[in-house]
Amino acid sequence: MADTVTTAYRTCPLCEATCGLELTVEDARVTRIRGDEADVYSHGFLCPKGPGLIDLHEDPDRVRTPLIRDGDGFRPASWDEAFTEIDRRLRPIREAGDRNALALYLGNPNAHNMDALIYGRVFAKALGTQNIFTATTVDQMPKYVSAGLMFGHQISIPVPDLDRTQYLLALGANPLASNGSLATAPDWRGRLRAIQERGGRVVVIDPRRSRTATVADEHHFIRPGADAHFLFALVQVLFDEGLVDPGPITEHLNGVEAAEQLAAGFSPEAVEETCGIAAEEVRQIARELAGAERAAVYGRIGTCTQEFGTLASWLVDVLNALTGNLDREGGAMFPYPAAGGPNVRGRSGRGKGVRLGRWQSRVRGEPERFGELPVVCLAEEIDTPGEGQVRSLFTVAGNPVVSTPNAARMRAALEGIELMVSIDIYVNETTRHADVILPAPSAFHRSHYDLGLYQLALRSVANYSPAVLGPEPEVQPEWRTLLTLSGIAAGQGPEVDTDAFDDLVIRGLIERDLRGEDTLLAGKSAEEVLSALEPRRGPERTLDYMLRTGPFGDRFGADREGLTLTKLEEEPHGIDLGPLKPRLPEVLRTPSGKIELAPEPIVADTERLRASLKRGRNGGMVLIGRRQLRSNNSWMHNVPHLVRGKERCTAHVHPSDAERLGLEDEERAQVRSARGAIEVTVEVTDAVMAGVISIPHGWGHDEPGMQLSVAGAHAGANSNVLADESLVDPLSGNAVLNGIPVELAPVESAEPVPA
Repeated sequence: MADTVTTAYRTCPLCEATCGLELTVEDARVTRIRGDEADVYSHGFLCPKGPGLIDLHEDPDRVRTPLIRDGDGFRPASWDEAFTEIDRRLRPIREAGDRNALALYLGNPNAHNMDALIYGRVFAKALGTQNIFTATTVDQMPKYVSAGLMFGHQISIPVPDLDRTQYLLALGANPLASNGSLATAPDWRGRLRAIQERGGRVVVIDPRRSRTATVADEHHFIRPGADAHFLFALVQVLFDEGLVDPGPITEHLNGVEAAEQLAAGFSPEAVEETCGIAAEEVRQIARELAGAERAAVYGRIGTCTQEFGTLASWLVDVLNALTGNLDREGGAMFPYPAAGGPNVRGRSGRGKGVRLGRWQSRVRGEPERFGELPVVCLAEEIDTPGEGQVRSLFTVAGNPVVSTPNAARMRAALEGIELMVSIDIYVNETTRHADVILPAPSAFHRSHYDLGLYQLALRSVANYSPAVLGPEPEVQPEWRTLLTLSGIAAGQGPEVDTDAFDDLVIRGLIERDLRGEDTLLAGKSAEEVLSALEPRRGPERTLDYMLRTGPFGDRFGADREGLTLTKLEEEPHGIDLGPLKPRLPEVLRTPSGKIELAPEPIVADTERLRASLKRGRNGGMVLIGRRQLRSNNSWMHNVPHLVRGKERCTAHVHPSDAERLGLEDEERAQVRSARGAIEVTVEVTDAVMAGVISIPHGWGHDEPGMQLSVAGAHAGANSNVLADESLVDPLSGNAVLNGIPVELAPVESAEPVPA
């Protein structure tokens, strides 16, 4: 009998680019992946990660059945047995009466997972704990805080309108490796090239000559942690030289005069030594930014994971506003997602703003931000005795032993926890400590829509991907797993009816909107809406509801041309809903109904930045991270397709530093910080500035008990062993991962690395 060969299409779920994939399926097996040339957003572009989905799906190390701890290892179990074990062990902890004895950690892949985005919130609410932690506080929380304070909601993050800009100033970002971040778009290389082809310029500020910097028109090295100083100097020049011109958004601005006063003292000459960028070069960049026909400033992870992360994130948008490039075509614009969102629904132009610090962590008193605590607090909440000590931890697609500061303390804390449950596809550095591991379906067995990433897209697009393959034996849908865990957490036991629970979830969304202002459901009842959504259930039902009540939706028949999930299913390459459009003042949710250029918490923190100018430089080495195209996250290192080739977990060291410290290219060196030490191969290169060492994150796969055969053969070193969990950006609680003081020495002359 001849093989059955079909073609399927889906959106890649591995990073923020949302590239379209064309899959060849032969007898229920995906045999080939290439870029979908008809995709409305990516037009055939594909990075090396996409084809790796086949290796990921077929990985023999992937967890395919629930696992229960058995001595030092695990034994396979049925779903009923696994849920019963979780309920048995969680019940006494829950019944002791302290909900904060429970904790939840959500990893980065949840942002790419429709099930987790919809039902992860349900699970968190059922746990009832204040101890919610995510990868956000080792990544983008400063951007959330600055956007929330300025615009009234944390997701109101302006993105660079790359396709129409003439001048892009990028800081701490390497989109040719990361494919963009908090700015969803495929093929950044092509988009940057298009800027240059239409006579524009791309300027990159980075301590390292990254892949992006090599294609830019101009690259300036900057000392790690000095982005806010540099950005403030640009603001000072704009005011000093009369270049401030907000244009049409002037009437929507509060605090222009305050911003001018705050910038005083941050002249290019004042920050020159701190930044390492000549004063006249700073002035020239400010003039170019102000003089460009259309310009955008874009800052990303390098500007967030530092001691002044929120100030740097804030100043990015202050510059966009003062130069008239905020909410302007070709400038920095607010996305308009098809599935709606907090700044699309409800009353527009004014709101409650954001509230931070509604509760604090038990041990060090770190305030919450947007419902979560800084992940730097997680280990201490587990290993510090006393009332409220975390006794049970749930992790969902997360690997905090690798991805959070002071990895040694995190590892030790997990060894002593009473109950740990993980939803994951691997037995990795973190889940090896779990008592129960629950598998999740592979990308081919689940449907996909980028609910989170389209909130940050550079165009309004919508693309739904049904599952490519049928249900996977022994692996149930993740949304049902999350609802069962929610029932257990709520005291209903493992026999909870997930369909009935799902009905409550969707009804809650509908009734919330019916109670809201300016509802798109006026004149309808919850029963009418539920009936119109039949026979769907699970994430598809919620997605259909969100699309139909979104800005392009059919509003359940009110607009016959409007968007529905059925219409998306008929368009396997997606629907392009057009470029971004100005959204002020509608997008604002601040109490004043204005853009707050000088929010009080940020004004107060500028004094800390001003004081840092007096520190001087001690001449020591500092550590920064490094983005890599093939390894956005640690779990990708078990995919052969993505780890082949030369060693990538290396330490980039400038030739002058290598000579001074006695380091040789391709030889081993010890890197030591106040928290720990690692050994890593040296790569001598002038791509990193003097005084800086760069090591990529996510490596260090040499823990005992892991079941990662490929990653174990390419172990590398965990740079977060060096990070200090006591160092945070005070406004956001984000971990400081860039600019960490370290010492380097050849291995033969260094102190032994602790076991």
